[in-house]
Amino acid sequence: MITIISDIIGNLLLITGALFLFAAGLGVLRMPDTYNRIQTGTKATTLGTILVLVGLAFLHPAWTLKLIILIFFVMLTNPVSSHALARAAHAIGTYETSKTVIDQLASAQAQPENSSGKDSTG
Repeated sequence: MITIISDIIGNLLLITGALFLFAAGLGVLRMPDTYNRIQTGTKATTLGTILVLVGLAFLHPAWTLKLIILIFFVMLTNPVSSHALARAAHAIGTYETSKTVIDQLASAQAQPENSSGKDSTG
């Protein structure tokens, strides 16, 4: 009985993860600019990959520790890589779509280093 429930939960998690991965691919095709594509790809693939790995943990309990380590690395590397891609795209001048309201990074870089008004010498 426990095996049947575990199989059902594992398969549902696999299907849900696959749907998130499909949505990530679709989002990469449909988004208007580079930054939105990076965000869509990263967030949806992170969740989709984690759901697939958790589903595999339910289907193969002996692999659980290895899958937890994989989940940790996915959660660590996906956001870092997307941040690096976005910063690199911004650095080479890839501009966002006209629908984007404000460029926070350009605003932050335009402000002076010492914005408190105090002199750093004393």
